[in-house]
Amino acid sequence: MDIQFEEIYATYWQKIYRLCLAYVNDADWAKDIAQDTFITVWQQLPKFRNESGIGTWIFRIASNHCLRQVERNKRIPRSDVQTEIPDTSEPSIEDKTTFLYQCIAELAETDRLIISLELEDIKQAEIAQIVGISEANTRVRIHRIKEKLTQKFTRYEQ
Repeated sequence: MDIQFEEIYATYWQKIYRLCLAYVNDADWAKDIAQDTFITVWQQLPKFRNESGIGTWIFRIASNHCLRQVERNKRIPRSDVQTEIPDTSEPSIEDKTTFLYQCIAELAETDRLIISLELEDIKQAEIAQIVGISEANTRVRIHRIKEKLTQKFTRYEQ
């Protein structure tokens, strides 16, 4: 079981961390939530019944941990998203990535989860199962979220 857990941890750590980071927009807090997620995975792994894929199960645990933490703390750091024209003519990749996470942090909780899973290349059917909505609704929401983020990026890059 330990080898299996180590393999799961190695496979999913970065994905779960990025999901948590997109959710809370705070690196330390995201690491804590990701760590809590893997503690739960380790504790519950013997009870896993293969009713869904292991990744779906882990992402569901992570999203539940994110929701509980947000609810418990009642604070999602709302970043100081740039609305003015940046000083440099071309933002760096790091600036764009930071801006992306800031924009994601401003989305509604479910939208944050959906787009974070989409960014991890999780199949839309799996996202629907994790979030608990239909596949059609998932597709529509992903499209709308991408439109919102695109509009913010367009303003950011002008």
